[in-house]
Amino acid sequence: MLKIKQTDHASIRRHGEETYPNECCGVLLGRVADDGTRIVTSTARCGNTRTDSARNRYNIDPRDLLRLQREGRERGEDIIGFYHSHPDHPARWSPTDLAEAHWFGCSYLITSVQKGRAVLTNSFELTGNGESDKQLSDETIEII
Repeated sequence: MLKIKQTDHASIRRHGEETYPNECCGVLLGRVADDGTRIVTSTARCGNTRTDSARNRYNIDPRDLLRLQREGRERGEDIIGFYHSHPDHPARWSPTDLAEAHWFGCSYLITSVQKGRAVLTNSFELTGNGESDKQLSDETIEII
């Protein structure tokens, strides 16, 4: 399960609308509760560094990830997930999303943006023991 504040949820959806028709992307920071629930305490917008296909692919600069990880730890937060948008496509993971997902135990939040308007946001957890058996599983979102 992923718990996220209404303000952060709305900010992510707005980010997708602002970058339409390209994909937006960003990082979910927070903590993991004893029961495995990921609790988002802040989000960080990132620039989509894909130059070849930003309409249907995204990439977060590794330097930004390192910086966000360091800054988060200073506040007692960890990277617990990522978000991106799917312009004019469903809020479901794609084969490319699965292939490029490498942070096991993290949430991958996807917002469908249809004709410039955010319509649906879903979350998926990356599970498995390695690249050979990884999968993205549906995850409940609780907006708090």
